[in-house]
Amino acid sequence: MPSPYRALFAAPGSRGFSAAGFVGRMPQSMTGVGVVTMISQLTGRYGLAGALSATIALAAAALGPQISRLVDRHGQARVLRPATLVALASAAGLLLVAHLRGPDWALFACAAGVGSVPSLGAMVRARWAALYRGTPLLHLAYSFESVVDEVCFVVGPIASIGLSTAWFPEAGPLLAACFLAVGVFWLTAQRATEPAPHPRAQQAGGSALRSAGLRALAGAFVATGAIFGAVDVVTVAFADERGHKGAASVVLALYAAGSCTAGLLFGLLPPSAAPARRWLLGVCAMAVSMIPLLLVGNLPFLAVALFVAGLTVAPTMITTMALVEEHVPRAHLTEGMTWVSTGLAVGVALGSSAAGWVIDAAGARAGYGVPAVAGAVAVAVGFLGYRRLSRPAQGRGGSLEQDSERAERHVA
Repeated sequence: MPSPYRALFAAPGSRGFSAAGFVGRMPQSMTGVGVVTMISQLTGRYGLAGALSATIALAAAALGPQISRLVDRHGQARVLRPATLVALASAAGLLLVAHLRGPDWALFACAAGVGSVPSLGAMVRARWAALYRGTPLLHLAYSFESVVDEVCFVVGPIASIGLSTAWFPEAGPLLAACFLAVGVFWLTAQRATEPAPHPRAQQAGGSALRSAGLRALAGAFVATGAIFGAVDVVTVAFADERGHKGAASVVLALYAAGSCTAGLLFGLLPPSAAPARRWLLGVCAMAVSMIPLLLVGNLPFLAVALFVAGLTVAPTMITTMALVEEHVPRAHLTEGMTWVSTGLAVGVALGSSAAGWVIDAAGARAGYGVPAVAGAVAVAVGFLGYRRLSRPAQGRGGSLEQDSERAERHVA
């Protein structure tokens, strides 16, 4: 690990909560694909499998910000543990009903309950913000967490699908539930680094979405999520059309590898421009990187094009979290970060659906038009929201000097 990243973990407790966050985030990439694999193996009904996966995603999008709002108000330990117990009980019900070939309505009810899983990425980033707010180390921390996200999305689906196909159908979702339980209870046991809660009396202004900057970010990330969802579906179909469906996982792993590489390097570079300008450039770069996909004719070219496209992802995500921290009041920080993830999840669902429709109608190669269009929409939304993001945020208590002194005390 480069020396700047070693400095990041000099603060007491930082290694522990970061490791717990990694374990607890694995289900984010394992659950949906694990449920699809499980249901398709047990019933052969891919339509049902996809509908259950979409139900989990939409339930998480609806419940996630509300859970994070309660976390901001009452603290991580008091909220995450009961929310996780609900998610685990629902997951157990889903596995049991699927194994016993129970009714569809019971499957959907359990899938909706699984959506109460908390956003561990937002919880960990909130802890980094509490440690390093107002210092260059916060940029480094967000860079590191972006890389952790990508690693989860490389390892998680492979583990989930592999276990469900090689061992027994319920193995992938079961492992995801185990990761969730260990990650959440390990994280919430670390009280020393838990951000201080902000009771209702301190939370002026209602929801974090009252921030115009956050609305711009969440809106742009719906389109950005559509890019990710469409690329995943179209790449699998593209590889299948060429008789190498198994190669799709390798090609998509290169997409994530490009993002990991860029995230590590971006974290080592000091920010050289205003965050809003960096963010808009990142959104534009992501959109432009989709254009070569329209020209792909074989898998090697696709692999190279996706690796290059991946280089634009992590820097944009890192800057997005920095903007959330800048524009959302501290009493709503966890909720604000979760709203961005929610926009991303909704976009993934929309992009996947649109891509599937285009593939059925015109073939896999035409399907790459969906992420290209989504990129253009993201750019349009980005330009519309740029003025809001470039304005100084109001209502942020505490000075930069106070934040710096606090971070220095934690490192010391």
